[in-house]
Amino acid sequence: MSDGTGSVAPPGRVRSAFKSGTPARVHRNPFDDVLEQIERAADVLHPDPDAIAPLRHPKRQVIVSVPVKMDDGHLKVFEGFRVLYDNSRGPGKGGIRYHPDVNLDDCTALAAWMAWKCAIVDIPFGGAKGGVACDPLKMSDGELERVTRRYISEIFDLIGPTVDIPAPDVGTSPRVMAWVMDTFSMKKGYVEPGVVTGKPIALGGSGGRLEATGRGLLFVCNEACKKFGFNIDDTRVVIQGAGNVGGTAALLMHQEGYKIIALADITGSLYNPKGLDVPGVLEYLRENKTVEEYTEAEHIGTADLLELECEILMPAATENQITTHNADRIRCRILAEGANGPTTADADEIVSAKSIFVIPDILANAGGVTVSYFEWVQDRMGFFWNEETVNTRLHEIMVSSFNDVVGFANKYRVNTRLAAYMLAIDRVAYDTRLRGIYA
Repeated sequence: MSDGTGSVAPPGRVRSAFKSGTPARVHRNPFDDVLEQIERAADVLHPDPDAIAPLRHPKRQVIVSVPVKMDDGHLKVFEGFRVLYDNSRGPGKGGIRYHPDVNLDDCTALAAWMAWKCAIVDIPFGGAKGGVACDPLKMSDGELERVTRRYISEIFDLIGPTVDIPAPDVGTSPRVMAWVMDTFSMKKGYVEPGVVTGKPIALGGSGGRLEATGRGLLFVCNEACKKFGFNIDDTRVVIQGAGNVGGTAALLMHQEGYKIIALADITGSLYNPKGLDVPGVLEYLRENKTVEEYTEAEHIGTADLLELECEILMPAATENQITTHNADRIRCRILAEGANGPTTADADEIVSAKSIFVIPDILANAGGVTVSYFEWVQDRMGFFWNEETVNTRLHEIMVSSFNDVVGFANKYRVNTRLAAYMLAIDRVAYDTRLRGIYA
């Protein structure tokens, strides 16, 4: 049902609209990949069919209209979405994405991945996701604020600190989360910082949250290098994406001693086999909003970047970047997925056959939701930790979760992708049985 806030539709089968560096084609719906991974995990685990059946379906999907008065005076109606995939382990948790290609199918897949991600790191959240189909790069701050406040007003009854807790995602920021908190609090009549995470620290945000996803990637890459005996100083890293996830990971890994030989953002890809000056690249990008005229590195195509020889390849941009069109040309030892769903299910078989060690997205980029959990706990307690405590606890959870996934892979003799899904689905299905949701 729609709860009176919008229309509800079943998972569709339209193409994913996120663009990749591969040749133009019809993209696979990412929710198809979710369903395929569930079936692969179930084939090995043989779980209770009644416990697994609900996991193939989102709990709730909502579409809302978001009418906004633009700066030039005309009214524009945007389309907004919120999907709650599963809440058997706790309230939904998932970001708000502002991007022209946001659609229901992507939100459903992303919500499912959030459910598995929270289970992987064993925090008491389910999976959710939402967003508005808009282009924040072409909107003023005033337009963004009005979009945010109207969107939150439309989904007001569907979110809350014990129901569904949003966070930043592509195209949003701590400032947007401040507007989310303020709009929700105004309608409630009291301040409720726990309704959203990723807020500015002054409004109940957590130290370490902004860097958490990139820092989590550093921690799991460190563990993978230990596993294979790599010397960090000699480890070449290629990163697709220079935003909060990819850019932060690049900077932290550079500081750790890794050799970042290639880095890309939406405006271009840079390559230097001797290692990039990562702080310099990121500073140039902040000042110029593009790397098109950066002169201290070679400019290459995005597709070429993904195929560079390296020890660690980190796609940290959007979905569907490694596909059957380019998977056989990937030349890395470790694939650390900073983005959600960067490798399609069909391509994953090719990657596995090449004996590439995969740190799957639902583990690799779980640092963000882990520190979001810390933020939510601090908001609910009204007592805040210092950043050192946050980072220490993040390290403990990421290392423990990495070892859990590797242990599952060894126990069942499967690759780490399948092991991660098996571990997550096993935990969610177990809680589903305990609660008797399907009774």
